[in-house]
Amino acid sequence: MRVLITGGAGFIGSNLAHYWLTNRPEDSVVVYDSLTYAGHRESLSDLESHWNFTFVRGDIRDPSALGLALKDIDLVLHLAAESHNDRAIRDPILAVETNVLGTSILLEACRKSRISRLHHVSTDEVYGSLELGTNERFTLDSPYAPRGPYSASKASSDHMVRAWFETYGLPSTISNSGNNFGPYQHPEKLIPRAITNLFLGRTVPLYGDGLNVRDWIFVDDHCSALDLIVHRGKLGQTYLVSARMELSNIEVIRRILRHLGKGEDSIEWVPDRPGHDRRYALEAQRLTDELGWRPAHDFDQALTETIEWYRRNPAWWRGILPPVPPVNR
Repeated sequence: MRVLITGGAGFIGSNLAHYWLTNRPEDSVVVYDSLTYAGHRESLSDLESHWNFTFVRGDIRDPSALGLALKDIDLVLHLAAESHNDRAIRDPILAVETNVLGTSILLEACRKSRISRLHHVSTDEVYGSLELGTNERFTLDSPYAPRGPYSASKASSDHMVRAWFETYGLPSTISNSGNNFGPYQHPEKLIPRAITNLFLGRTVPLYGDGLNVRDWIFVDDHCSALDLIVHRGKLGQTYLVSARMELSNIEVIRRILRHLGKGEDSIEWVPDRPGHDRRYALEAQRLTDELGWRPAHDFDQALTETIEWYRRNPAWWRGILPPVPPVNR
């Protein structure tokens, strides 16, 4: 099978490319990426020599380039997106152009190319925000209620995928996951920013009161869920992906500080982000009960692996450190 990963030089995309070639070595993988600030060819450098790996630089908003890249492709894994809330607040139109228009152009290119299968990777943020201190979780019946430009653009892209499935019969599935972490994540995000700042002897910026809760998942576990959905999931269905690792931002930072032998005086409290969602949590029953998926990592095990990866790979992250402190999702 020939697989095309849009956004494959980004965080989840590059991990997915590594996962796919390791676990499905009989397949060919094509990474399609425009190499914006979030895409790094270096994240794929160890794959360049593989006979079944190809990199194509291209924009999902370019139908001609997409048409060429989709030739002889069987499966499209769509991860290309503007995915950072702070950047989307500063430039909402770019988020709309990439996530809504770009996804629509990709869907139409896939329809014209008669792609056998498309899977669209989305986020739990499309459902809005939950109250702290409750057991409530987003389910497949939860209404969409995005509260920021990024989440609204991702909600729109989900609707586009469903529209192409219902209107044109484009064979597709959707997944919405919680906060990913692991190797190759840009150091503007909470966990890699904390790790790299502490390695450099800097403080760790933390929004508001630090009590915002996220549903964390190690990126390799997310990749295994995507693999299962593509091969066993039902066309037209949406799957929520959760490892049930629900932690507040301050608790995540405290665990990183303990791992590195630092105290809470390393935290720098910064003003909260506008419209900062309080809590996310997903109920992944369809994925676990119907498809039998289970995460292979607990949070502390995955955090240790992540910290050690950044310790071993300073050349990867030193050149892309963000200049401003507020970074949390």
